[in-house]
This record gives sequence, C-alpha cells and structure tokens, in this order.
Amino acid sequence: MKITIAIDGFSSCGKSTLAKALAKELGYGYVDSGAMYRAVTLYFLNTGVDLENPESVHEAMEHLEIHFENAGSGNRTFLNGEDVENEIRQMRVSEMVSPVAAISEVRRAMVKQQQKIGKKKAIVMDGRDIGTVVFPDAELKIFLTADPKIRAQRRYDELQAKGQMIEFEEVEKNLRERDHIDSTRADSPLRQAEDARVLDNSYLTPQEQLDIALEWALEAIRLKTKSPRDFAS
Repeated sequence: MKITIAIDGFSSCGKSTLAKALAKELGYGYVDSGAMYRAVTLYFLNTGVDLENPESVHEAMEHLEIHFENAGSGNRTFLNGEDVENEIRQMRVSEMVSPVAAISEVRRAMVKQQQKIGKKKAIVMDGRDIGTVVFPDAELKIFLTADPKIRAQRRYDELQAKGQMIEFEEVEKNLRERDHIDSTRADSPLRQAEDARVLDNSYLTPQEQLDIALEWALEAIRLKTKSPRDFAS
C-alpha cells in the first residue's frame, strides 16, 4: 500500500537526510522541495531579477524549468538542463532563498509542480509547507525540529566541509533570519500541521531518527491497508 510522507521543519534540521534515508528504506521516491526554491533563487541571482517587481518575477518564472536526476550518488538538481546541485548549496543562495520563497507567485508555481510529482503517492517530500499546503491529506506528516544552536553548528560544519570559509555567527544569524521569514510570510508559512508527529533530533543520530520515522511510516501503511474506505473501493 502506497502512502505520501510529508516532512516539514526549520532550516538545517536534517530534513533532507531523513527524507532520503526513509525513501530508500521504503523504496519510495524522494523530492527535495527546498532544492526547487534554491534553484529558483539561483536563477534570480544570476539573471538580476528584481524581487520587488512582480513583472520581473513573472517573466523569470516563465523561463525556468527544474527537474531531478539520480546520478548514482543521489539526486541532482537541474535548472534549465544544467546540473546546479553544488551551486544551490552556496551561502549566497542560502541568504536569499527565504525571501524568494516568500513570493506568492514563486510558491504557487512550485506547489503545483510538487503536487503533480506526488500524485502517484509512494513519495517522501520535505520542505516547510508540505504537510500543510502541498499534501494536506498525507498519511504521515513529520515535523522535524532541533535546538537552534545545534542546527547552526550542523550548518557551519557542512559549509566548512565544503570548503566555504565563514564565521559561525554569520551562519547563526542567517538561520535566525530564515526561521523568521519562513514562519511569518503571508503565503504558506512554516507551521506544524495539527496531525503531524513531532520529531526532535537535537540529540539523535541519523540512524536513531530514521528508526523512529520508519516505525511511524510502517504504522501509517498498516493503518492505510486496514482502512474500510480502501476495501470499499
């Protein structure tokens, strides 16, 4: 029985790490919705789009196409046919992705694409509005959270490992700003769905959080299998 799994949460909570691992365990597809917004942001930065100009934003959205490919080492994000996976993880994109994602036209376009991708179920998607807007009927919704200091340290370590020299204070400041923008934007703000299960991974290893999520997923699949609605159909 196929279900849809939505994972939401703040920046640098490890949503993608959990979603990828869970999808692999279940044999499901994985979609990184955050990468889609990062790709849009990269395009806006490279083409000089004025975020305050609706016409400029609309024109840009008409000329970009995003898709994913599995290159053996995991999902790669492609923007207009070009692999931009490494570029979209740079700090200059991180600093602008929340303001770009807050633009209504951008969010609505991405939500449509995400819903289209998820129609066949058997999918794990992570982001900030997956369980509340993109898939409000998802059989399993997980809200991932962690202590802000721990999130900042994780992000700092990740950037350092990639050779991006940056001060810890700048990373921490960026996360605070992104949290604020994501939680207060008018269109699809980050919030915990009422029926989401909260997973605080502040002091959990990746394997420990995966074990918990996998248990929840198998439970949701069993419940779906036993649903009278499904037998009736």
